[in-house]
Amino acid sequence: MTDTIFSGVAVCSLKRDSKQTILPNSYQIVRFPFGVSEPSDNCGMHQTQQPDGYEITQWDTDDRSGLIWPSQAGWGELHAMIQWEDGQYTELRDQFVRDPLGYGLDPENTTATDHRPRSPGMQCFTKGHGIYVSPDVPIALRVTHNDSRSRAVTLAEFKLVIHPA
Repeated sequence: MTDTIFSGVAVCSLKRDSKQTILPNSYQIVRFPFGVSEPSDNCGMHQTQQPDGYEITQWDTDDRSGLIWPSQAGWGELHAMIQWEDGQYTELRDQFVRDPLGYGLDPENTTATDHRPRSPGMQCFTKGHGIYVSPDVPIALRVTHNDSRSRAVTLAEFKLVIHPA
């Protein structure tokens, strides 16, 4: 799959297929790899060199690797897919958040927060939500759970599609 721009539509599609340990009852940004490990980012929305000059050297330990910096202002369609390892939790939580690290103009503005009960079998969830986006306000996917110990996200995807508005 490659990034595509059709008539001004910009797409960034991220995928993580390695485990990320998540502490209980504490929202954490899901981190994503760069470069060839990345499904698509031809629009430059997920780069090791961040728009504010910061450079990410260790994607798996740096929360900034979970940021998508929109390439243009417009109507953003956010999509996520999250799979969790088995655990003793009764609730899994996820949300999209504008400027989760306080670098842009809209710090810690959460949206599309879901609290999900444990389901039979695998814990696999998808979500979608629309918001206005701006190049100076990064967006992230955050997750947590209520188990008594840390648990892992085993697979995650995070996507942004921007339509000019």
